[in-house]
Amino acid sequence: MKPAGLVLLLLSVLLASGCSRDDPTPPGGDFACHAGAWQLADGAVMALVPVDGGLRYRLLDGRTGRLETAGKAPGDELQAREGWRENGPIVARARFEPCPAGRMHFALASGSEGDAVRLPLPVQDATFASDGLQLRGRLVLPAGGTQDPVPLAVLVHGSERYSALESNPMQYLLPAQGVAAFVYDKRGTGGSAGEYTQDFHALAGDAVAALAEARRLHPAGFSAAGFVGASQGGWVAPLAASRSDADYVVALYGLAENALAEDREQVMNDLRAKGHGDDVLEQAREVTDATARLIASGFTSGFDELQAVRREYGDAPWFNDIEGEFSGQVLRVPGWMPQALVRRIASRQDVGTSWDYEPLPVLEQLAPRQLWVVAAEDLEAPNAETLRRIRALQAQGRPVDLAVFPDTDHGMLEFDATGGERIMLRHADGYFALVADWIRDPRVQGPYGRAQLERHDAGASGPDASGEATAPPAP
Repeated sequence: MKPAGLVLLLLSVLLASGCSRDDPTPPGGDFACHAGAWQLADGAVMALVPVDGGLRYRLLDGRTGRLETAGKAPGDELQAREGWRENGPIVARARFEPCPAGRMHFALASGSEGDAVRLPLPVQDATFASDGLQLRGRLVLPAGGTQDPVPLAVLVHGSERYSALESNPMQYLLPAQGVAAFVYDKRGTGGSAGEYTQDFHALAGDAVAALAEARRLHPAGFSAAGFVGASQGGWVAPLAASRSDADYVVALYGLAENALAEDREQVMNDLRAKGHGDDVLEQAREVTDATARLIASGFTSGFDELQAVRREYGDAPWFNDIEGEFSGQVLRVPGWMPQALVRRIASRQDVGTSWDYEPLPVLEQLAPRQLWVVAAEDLEAPNAETLRRIRALQAQGRPVDLAVFPDTDHGMLEFDATGGERIMLRHADGYFALVADWIRDPRVQGPYGRAQLERHDAGASGPDASGEATAPPAP
């Protein structure tokens, strides 16, 4: 019997781009009410959001862990290991008082211990219309900032299918640093209507509507307003800025080339890591061109090209090493399967990904200032070409700043690779502070951990050997 069930499962994921590494959000629970921004006994600030199996804390300096709630009752001590480790020593402990109290006892193995309090961030929940749909959103202001002019960040989601209102820690980390945040559930997720999609143009329209809603909720206005897009949001946020009067765009571990390039560069990186040379990479590029055509067409064209590369390279020792975002999965679709059946299955799973969207023309014409924050060792979104393009924009005089965090993967996460696979440990020190500081004033001085800052006006103010940038003299 042919493995039709396996093929159906395989095709069900082919047309969606990569998911975030963040834990999926569970449906509430006894501890979900503790989500928010917290101040520890030593004055440090952290965010708590519900995740699968617990609450994930993130300190402003990047330390993180999951406080495990399985089998726990309110009032019990919760424990966390470092980052995303499943084993190892306990690095944090927490015991919450009842939710209305807004207090807990929190202890870090390497630092603060004492009572922590939830910060009183003003929150306004709302629903707003976009493209005939009702979307759920939330405006979170800095403490005491309901009347003062503060900057606003509209948080543009990645490819995740779960609620951003429940899971996005930036809605707390930015207001804790003086930047208002508007977070919303993308269409088809959480409390928002519609069908889940990866149509960047539709999602950009939703982001523009979110910006308008945030302004409606805060008539006092904002000192600046813009978009902060993470991962897939790095495509959506600049597109939204091009359709609005945004003042700035921040792209976090995104790409400045099309979505098909993500798969191609993953394949090339994987083959290099396995010791294959340039001759193999050139041949593998023919394979990724064939799989890309099939994916981009929704499996309506490209079958002949796929069969051709299978005949040409199918017996090569490197062929079975191909993985990538989708190429490895496409190659495992059996050749005996009728094309009409493949197309029919694929059409049911299509989420409308804008495979043909080319971001560079938008970036070249974008008037608002931009900040690109890049993870130097990003396996999910390989960024060599993105870095080249961003630096080319700087050379053209575009208002684009760049920050590269060394030894980090997708999500600006530092990792331990001693076992062969990467275990994420923490966000890079300085990452959260850089984003907030740059939104308030792009003449950032740093340093921000080990980040290498490359200002677009580096002729007047450039990074020194430590990555610290110096603000230009006041006019």
